[in-house]
Amino acid sequence: MNFASDNTAGVAPEIMAALARANDGFALGYGNDDWTRRVEKKFSELFKRDVAVFLVPTGTAANALALAHVTPPWGAVICHEDAHIAVDECGAPEFFGGGIKLVALPGANGKLDAAAVKPLLGNKAQWGPPHHVTPAALSISQASEAGTIYRPQEIRELADIAHAHDVALHMDGARFGNALVRMNVSADEATWKAGVDVLSFGATKGGAMGAEAVIFFDPKRAEHMSARRKRGAQLASKHRFIAAQMEAYLDGDLWLRLCRHANDMADRLSAGLSKAGFAPKWPVEANEVFVPLPAALCDKLQAAGAMFYRWDADAAGNVVVRLVTSFATTAAEVERFVDLVRDA
Repeated sequence: MNFASDNTAGVAPEIMAALARANDGFALGYGNDDWTRRVEKKFSELFKRDVAVFLVPTGTAANALALAHVTPPWGAVICHEDAHIAVDECGAPEFFGGGIKLVALPGANGKLDAAAVKPLLGNKAQWGPPHHVTPAALSISQASEAGTIYRPQEIRELADIAHAHDVALHMDGARFGNALVRMNVSADEATWKAGVDVLSFGATKGGAMGAEAVIFFDPKRAEHMSARRKRGAQLASKHRFIAAQMEAYLDGDLWLRLCRHANDMADRLSAGLSKAGFAPKWPVEANEVFVPLPAALCDKLQAAGAMFYRWDADAAGNVVVRLVTSFATTAAEVERFVDLVRDA
């Protein structure tokens, strides 16, 4: 009953097999290999336009390098107060960006609200030299830290506000695949057609060993990114092993199948808990379920072997726990957990 995170799961068999194949023989390093070239082509085909692709080993690197590239050191990044870049990346965006400032906003269900972003960016007295930072990027998480997702029309609304102030829209897509299969839209419709300028495309949480990508939808914006990645110590010498993972992840829509399974398990878990009297705190739209449980029940579940994080507390004194499903989650795990809740 492992619901701690989707990064606690192993590697999808198809991706592990691809790594084994890449291990057979020799290849030039630093991205000068056939795997990387094929992945770059696959991403352009996926998004139905020419894109600039930079593979990195971690999501923190993808976010930090992407934001640093579109934000000058005197610039600001607007994000949700619970965003991964603001809470869980140990100042990496600020470090890689040479001191950029993160400006966090509250928002219901883990998402930024256009009604809050618009007046913030429109308040000219708050921004600009010589005394103030200049807004340069607006970052949204897909899916959000609350497990909710931005629909294309919501992204477009935020993008229009950002672009009206010469601000780039960045998407932290650590769970982009989970959001995409839930919306049942194409990758291009959920990104650049909705106004996204740069995407941190995640594969690790979806079933890879360690593979992420920074994708610029206008290749001109990617000028000097190869130097930034190297200077940031994120260019792997045996680059083919990152590319081989990403190629297998994308091949035959494996990534969508893996993410769809994770979402299905989250739906099954949510339905079972709701039936037992414990409804999720937020809509379950990807592969995360946040549910308030009595502390004593949490103790019993963890004593029985369930793995999950205690996230917060609600007004009634319950513990809000985060339950994350993955490509490796089984229906039997879900049923056992729900049965334990019901019996307790």
